[in-house]
Amino acid sequence: MSDLDLDHIAAERERIRTTYLSPEASRPASSARGLHHFAIVCADVERTVRFYQGLLGFPLTEIFENRDYPGSNHFFFDIGHGNLLAFFDFPGLDVGPYAEVLGGLHHVCISVEPSRWEQLKAKLDDAGVEYVAESGSSIYFRDPDGTRLELISDPLGEMYGTVVL
Repeated sequence: MSDLDLDHIAAERERIRTTYLSPEASRPASSARGLHHFAIVCADVERTVRFYQGLLGFPLTEIFENRDYPGSNHFFFDIGHGNLLAFFDFPGLDVGPYAEVLGGLHHVCISVEPSRWEQLKAKLDDAGVEYVAESGSSIYFRDPDGTRLELISDPLGEMYGTVVL
């Protein structure tokens, strides 16, 4: 990282902000109506259900066979406000361990109420799940397959005091 020209990166960020970021009052409405689901690959369906439903409190809402891979499951968890976190397993297919790659997943950030954030932090402690707490409102940790998750106690549309929506 010592070879990075941070001044150039900051100038480029400002150029992109100036070129593309419209003020909220003049910003057009999105063409999307929301996130239907975000799909992640898992190795073990039951272990994943125990983690997301049992530990994190995200109810399992449905499970059915994946139309694209016979024997594979496609299942969903409610993460609030009509948003779903979905998973696939691919029995018999060696998908390898989680890896951060270009175009791949860095992390999934899920907003929870501050009191719930404290409860979930305690549950992670009790379950022995390692995490990193940042900025007094974020907890970063990994699911059983290595997927990086963040629980944030900031309201939807805000991050660390900055309105992002």
